[in-house]
Amino acid sequence: MKASKKLSDSLQAVLVDLIELGIQGKQAHWNVVGKNFRDMHLQLDEIIAVARSSSDTVAERMRALHALPDGRSETVTKTTTLPKFPDDQVDTSTVTNLVTERLEAAAATCRRVHDDVDEADPTSADILHAIIEQLEQYAWMVSAENQKPRKRTP
Repeated sequence: MKASKKLSDSLQAVLVDLIELGIQGKQAHWNVVGKNFRDMHLQLDEIIAVARSSSDTVAERMRALHALPDGRSETVTKTTTLPKFPDDQVDTSTVTNLVTERLEAAAATCRRVHDDVDEADPTSADILHAIIEQLEQYAWMVSAENQKPRKRTP
């Protein structure tokens, strides 16, 4: 099978967001400070590993479909949907919010292109399913850091 332009463009959109998620994860990893630093530092390593592995899976799927993945820094910077990450030290509580936002943005890109991908190539859609599951699970786990339990009403 050879990817259509629409399929290639859809997978490319996912690819750049995953690459950017890995890069921003490293930025956060190096510059996070504050309470629960070590836990956040280690959790960011897990997220970075998932982003890198997933981006490689998407790029290799593109090649299997005779599409050309573009992971060059200028392409990623110009086309990612993820907002820029701060360039200074960032408190763990703020990193929690920033990383959650980026995980949700990357998952949203996967969801946005999913139906078109599924129509063109169900195998690629299966890859997106796995990525969405991982990103949304990490978004939940990271966001829980700043949450407080709800009070029960009798």
